[in-house]
Amino acid sequence: MRANPTLYQIDTRDWLYRIARKLNRPPTLDDVPEADLSQLKAQGFDWVWLLGVWQTGQLAIEISRTNEAWQQSFKEAIPDLQLQDVAGSIFAIQAYTVHTEFGGNAALARLRRRLRAHGISLMLDFVPNHTAIDHPWASAHPDYYVPASEAEPDPRNYFLVNTNRGPLHLAHGRDPNFPCWPDTLQLNYGNPELQTTMIKELAQIATMCDGVRCDMAMLLLPEVYRRTWNIDIQPFWPRAIAAARAISKNFLLMAEVYWGLEWELQQLGFDYTYDKELYDRLHHGDAASVRGHLTATPEYQSKSVRCLENQDEPRVTQAFGEKHKAAAIIAYLIRGMRFFHDGQLAGFRLKPSVHLRRRRSEDPDPDVATFYNQLLQLLKDDIYQSDWKLLEVDDTNSIIAFQWQTASRTSTVAVNYSGQPAHGTLQTPPREIDLEPWSYLIF
Repeated sequence: MRANPTLYQIDTRDWLYRIARKLNRPPTLDDVPEADLSQLKAQGFDWVWLLGVWQTGQLAIEISRTNEAWQQSFKEAIPDLQLQDVAGSIFAIQAYTVHTEFGGNAALARLRRRLRAHGISLMLDFVPNHTAIDHPWASAHPDYYVPASEAEPDPRNYFLVNTNRGPLHLAHGRDPNFPCWPDTLQLNYGNPELQTTMIKELAQIATMCDGVRCDMAMLLLPEVYRRTWNIDIQPFWPRAIAAARAISKNFLLMAEVYWGLEWELQQLGFDYTYDKELYDRLHHGDAASVRGHLTATPEYQSKSVRCLENQDEPRVTQAFGEKHKAAAIIAYLIRGMRFFHDGQLAGFRLKPSVHLRRRRSEDPDPDVATFYNQLLQLLKDDIYQSDWKLLEVDDTNSIIAFQWQTASRTSTVAVNYSGQPAHGTLQTPPREIDLEPWSYLIF
């Protein structure tokens, strides 16, 4: 694997929906056109993350279709919304088997082989914090979940489940800083048997793909879990990661993580962690702040996932406006994994929903599409896998400059990350540069 790989996130539901319109019948993963895979290869992607391949249940669909708080966002995502478009959250997982509508495990295995033939690795989801409400464990193993007595007393935070022990109120999954996810149940990591079972689940997933993106991975850190649920737990990630690597020593684990806990999860064995801090600093547009973040240790930088949009963030064209291209040059031409979201390369402006089967049709933005095509072709050059260093720029706090270098070649990048023209002098190599607002040059 390249030192600084590229990853493309695809919404599996929407991908198949678009294929269905061409075939005029329900498709499976076997119907993914070879041309789509060839294009991913031509663009230089090392990884494809298929978002939302796992089996979900009917209850998640019903909750999504009846939750009034979600309806407005659905209509904003798809103005001509139909009831059948609401398919339930992809994160309300009923089983770690490929959705029957997508062709099941066998269809995924065949698609994985096709991706491998193009030199592309497959990443899938692992959602360790919670399951769907209608997961079989809810009735057969209610002790796998946090009971209402250990959750907040607010009735909106738990659900009455008919279990083999009779009706029980079990807590919905949640992040301690936000309302619960009402289509999920919270797994109880204070139960050693549950931990062992989840480790087996991850090991099984490791036989089906080349890597996983671990949803909200920091929620399983003992101190975070205790703060959220007042339950003491044994560390989960070291044993889980070891089990996955026992299946495949090169199995890749990427953590979705926030709250400054990235380094801690890297030390536990994660290959990559989300770099939300860089995203936020780029979004705020403070060049000095961005530069300060890029002074972190080489190990931290190389294990960071650089991203300008994903299923949780707004489209970059909307969030970043005129500084979009400058932000992209910084994010994708530094060390780390380069993460691109489905629709980003075309300049789409409408954020999709993880509850919906499709996204609204949009026309590509030719200027944005040209920019990303050029950027992806640039990233295929091996020089952007070489030695990287941040450069000093005299006379300004607006310009961020850095350099890639091999024994025979050098690539220097300078970006004016401010809303004003800027002038400065690079110390290495000596060169005076003038840049317009939110502009860049590569030489």
